[in-house]
Amino acid sequence: MFVYGLINSAVLALMALGFNLTFGISGVANFAYGAIYVVGGFITWVFINHLNLPYAVSAILTIVIIGIFGALVYRFIIKRIRGLVISEVIATFGISIILLELLRFIGLIGFKYSLPVFIDGSVEILGVYVDIQRLFIIGLVILVIISLYVFTHHTKTGLAFRGIAQEEHTSLSLGINPDRIASLSMGMGSALGAFAAIVILPLGTITVDSGYDVLINALSVCIVGGLGSTFGVIIASFIIGYAQTITAMYLAPHWTMIVSLFAILVILVIKPSGLLGHQKELEERV
Repeated sequence: MFVYGLINSAVLALMALGFNLTFGISGVANFAYGAIYVVGGFITWVFINHLNLPYAVSAILTIVIIGIFGALVYRFIIKRIRGLVISEVIATFGISIILLELLRFIGLIGFKYSLPVFIDGSVEILGVYVDIQRLFIIGLVILVIISLYVFTHHTKTGLAFRGIAQEEHTSLSLGINPDRIASLSMGMGSALGAFAAIVILPLGTITVDSGYDVLINALSVCIVGGLGSTFGVIIASFIIGYAQTITAMYLAPHWTMIVSLFAILVILVIKPSGLLGHQKELEERV
């Protein structure tokens, strides 16, 4: 249980980091995130199976394409309604439905849509055989978190990200363009979603419905941890990841999604801003 709980926690963290990055910088809750995850997996599958591109090239091209798509969504849709929370949710959720139902319409149904693992095989850890692909997920989550820290603390663009996140109006007076930074954050968040898909989807098949599951899991981790808090996302991933593993082990795997939804309800009642969130207007309502 310890090993698979750790792996499940890493999967949830990887799913949530892109959503959290976009919201933490731009304040936009990207409800198209789950659809972007599925589209990223499908594009990679097309590159590999129809264009016969190498796996690594397909993955890099997919991440770049999805990143540009995310930035364009902000530029041409979200920018016009930014700050209108309900409109942002409706717009991004509408994009999500369009993307997912388009994939369903063109026939993304069945078990033939799957991505190859990076390295086939398994190793024994604490008496449990674990796929090497799952170990890759743990390593890559750590790498992504370290990379995000270095980017946001030691690069000019990353410091601009933090400036917008902390005080947008003050950043504007320092010459930082908030729309440009928000567009970049949405592009990077979407690219992280595609990266998560390429790493996680080899464990199963690419399905349309998984887009909704990914969105719910990413939302639950971010809300429990505190929207915009990377450290909160890590803590929440462990809490929900182990809770899901225990539930799957002692009840049934299909109950794991209930865990995510229940975690959202509990944290909204006890601490609406999340474990490490700092949204005072939410705290004042309790």
